Amino acid sequence: MTPHPDANRITIFDTTLRDGEQSPGASMNLEEKIRIAQVLEEMGVDVIEAGFPAASNGDFEAVREIAKTITTSVVCGLSRATKNDIERVAEAIAPAPRGRIHTFISTSPLHMKYKLQLEPADVYQRVIDSVTYARRFTDDVEWSCEDGSRSEHDFLCRCIEAAIDAGARTINVPDTVGYAIPDEFAALISMIRNRVPNIDKAVISVHCHNDLGLAVANSLAAVGAGARQVECTINGLGERAGNAAMEEIVMALRTRHDRMPFHSGVKSETIMRASRLVSAITGFVVQPNKAIVGANAFAHESGIHQDGMLKHAGTYEIMTPESVGLSRSKLVLGKHSGRHAFREKLKDLNYELGDNALEDAFRRFKELADIKKDVFDEDIVALVDDQLGRSNDRIKLVALELECGTRKSRARLTLTVDGEERACEAAGDGPVDSAFQGIKKLFASEARLQLFQVHAVTGGTDAQAEVTVRLEENGRTVNGQGADTDTMVASVKAYLHALNKLLVKREKRAPQALSA
Repeated sequence: MTPHPDANRITIFDTTLRDGEQSPGASMNLEEKIRIAQVLEEMGVDVIEAGFPAASNGDFEAVREIAKTITTSVVCGLSRATKNDIERVAEAIAPAPRGRIHTFISTSPLHMKYKLQLEPADVYQRVIDSVTYARRFTDDVEWSCEDGSRSEHDFLCRCIEAAIDAGARTINVPDTVGYAIPDEFAALISMIRNRVPNIDKAVISVHCHNDLGLAVANSLAAVGAGARQVECTINGLGERAGNAAMEEIVMALRTRHDRMPFHSGVKSETIMRASRLVSAITGFVVQPNKAIVGANAFAHESGIHQDGMLKHAGTYEIMTPESVGLSRSKLVLGKHSGRHAFREKLKDLNYELGDNALEDAFRRFKELADIKKDVFDEDIVALVDDQLGRSNDRIKLVALELECGTRKSRARLTLTVDGEERACEAAGDGPVDSAFQGIKKLFASEARLQLFQVHAVTGGTDAQAEVTVRLEENGRTVNGQGADTDTMVASVKAYLHALNKLLVKREKRAPQALSA
């Protein structure tokens, strides 16, 4: 990607599907990755780093399918500085109208000595060789100096100059371990701009981790010093303490345009939808006081704050909830609403469903409206997200009855497994345990429950519950989600969703095990 003609335009490079997925427990299946990629494209994200194709066949398949699906954003794959890695990325991104190879190697003394066990001269040659080889497949090559913030300046500048000479059009400077502080990181970017003679031929990018809570601050400081691409993730998802949060980067640029005269192409009104989708799929709940997308980000409880808000919203709100796609939870639809109104509401919420999916969603909405007195936007989002990706499930819930209280809990459960109806009774230590014991009776599995979490979509005793379940089986970890006004039904849906995803992983791994 050549420098943008608009000098103040910031390229947003989203790595939720690659670096974000490396968070322990945050693995996503192919269908979920495609859904997230489609939302990122709708947001106006410039570059989607879809995965690390050489890491596994699953990663390769995900990048390739995303490359077939995405039409406007650049689809990027990560590779180490080896021919095999680069070839796998090239093959994976081949279907994309716009593809990028992102290759990297460590340049800090610590990494070169202990991780790579290479001399600086060898690393320097690998920079040249890897970028030169990547350029055989695409003219959009990005090169990263892993642990760049702890690299020696002379060597770092030599490597950057060599990478650009070899054909890299984006130079990414990562703060890999979240070690830098803003003025130091800004000075590093300024130094690179001043000392690398051919830097004008490339876009400077930054990729900051949040180990000291400074990822967003470091990214913005780098932008002020001349970086024009920021690598980030939805909700700040990522290894250890995470990455720079895309929603915070975008809204900081939009809100403080007076001090930072920069802008991105991201449609900020889609931020909440993306945040909720990533949270639901990964099971990583957004903390209530999280900037921009937290439940309390636009809540005001203090009497002084409430008084100010009633007089003028600007007294305590520096941005509007609507600017990030957050509704005021006003009642907009009910059981008498028709298909046309429902379709229009879905469009307002940035959903485009096909006729069959729309009909199914409308039927479920009517069922919800009969149960729930007030139907809010959040309820519809939860309903549609719960519906998507379930059509191919092999195990489905038919009926659930529970007895619980001070005595032993019992569950009567009916499932269909590959179209065959099965029923049983099971006892357990509480309703959740008895329901899950029933599932195990009807479908034998070695899966172990690692996470069970519940949160209410809206307020009130009739609120829908969103449940996330994480299962582990033979080293394979999956998350399942379920939503319902009955918390126990939502719990069983979530468990079955995770179990169905495990079945898909079993099928995909079986041939590899045989060939080994």
